[in-house]
Amino acid sequence: MSLDYIPLLVLFLLAGVFSAIAIVVPSVLGPKRPTKTKLAPVESGMIPFHDAHRRFPVQYYVVAVLFILFDIEVIFLYPWAVLLGQLKLFGLIEMGVFLLLLVVGYVYAWRKGALDWN
Repeated sequence: MSLDYIPLLVLFLLAGVFSAIAIVVPSVLGPKRPTKTKLAPVESGMIPFHDAHRRFPVQYYVVAVLFILFDIEVIFLYPWAVLLGQLKLFGLIEMGVFLLLLVVGYVYAWRKGALDWN
C-alpha cells in the first residue's frame, strides 16, 4: 500500500525542488544595486505617512464581511443554473426563496447603515 504513495512523494519533492530553484537562483544570479530609494518601505508606490499598526475603522471590516458573505452566496447560483433542467419548477421556486432571503439580508444591511462609508 505504501508503494501507491511514491508518485505523490515524487510530486512533492519535485515541487519543493522547483520552488527552491525559483527562489534561490534569482537571488544568487540577479543584479544587486541597492539604493536608499529601493530599500525604503513603500505602500502602493508611496512613502508611508502613518504607522503600519494603526487601527482601521470598523466599517472597513463590516463591508469586507458583507462582501464575502454575498460573494459566497452568489457562488451557489452556478450549480443551480447547471442543474436547472433537472430541477424544473421545484428548483426554480427554491432558488426564488434563496434569492428572496438574500435580498432581505441585503436590504437589512443597507437600512442598518452597514454599507454607508463616512
